[in-house]
Amino acid sequence: CDSYTWNGNTYTISGIYTGTFTAVNGCDSIHTLNLTINYSSTVTTSVTACDSYYWEQNNTTYTASGTYTAMGTNAYGCAATYVLNLTVNYSSSSTESASACNSYTWTCNGVTYTASGTYTCTYLNTAGCTHTTTLNLTIYPSTTSTQNTTACDSYTWSCNGVTYTTSGSYTCTSVNGNGCLQTNILNLTINHSTTTSSNYTWCD
Repeated sequence: CDSYTWNGNTYTISGIYTGTFTAVNGCDSIHTLNLTINYSSTVTTSVTACDSYYWEQNNTTYTASGTYTAMGTNAYGCAATYVLNLTVNYSSSSTESASACNSYTWTCNGVTYTASGTYTCTYLNTAGCTHTTTLNLTIYPSTTSTQNTTACDSYTWSCNGVTYTTSGSYTCTSVNGNGCLQTNILNLTINHSTTTSSNYTWCD
């Protein structure tokens, strides 16, 4: 791997090399070296992940951006250096509160809710990771009240200031304590005053 030292020389390239040695009989001895040099390698990978990233090269989970290295062996049996250029983006969250009369349509997901509760909606933030929005919703209902009243000749209803002279069922709308529609119903009975005349004749 990478280099080989032979006969006092260091070789870094594959090839056929020869060296002259002195044999035991004092004559020259020519040696031939058939050399194959395999090289160490470096593999660089760039990754973008949300929240965390598991790198199988070293069985490690990273939760922060950075440059990480791991050592291994390549296909030639030489050292392999693995470099990870990691960018970690993060999921995000937000909370909002709202109140409404009878129903509420949430722009986050287009859903119309008719009951108070806590609801969630998810989408991708600018980093491409999950953003979770939580809605704390309070639904106030409209209300209705009924009033049964009997009066003589006429009745002025304080709800709308109107004076009624005939029996009937009347309505008036206002706002209740929660700011929602209050429908007031008046069931009114008008009894009319009467007049009687008597003619009498008396002596003395």
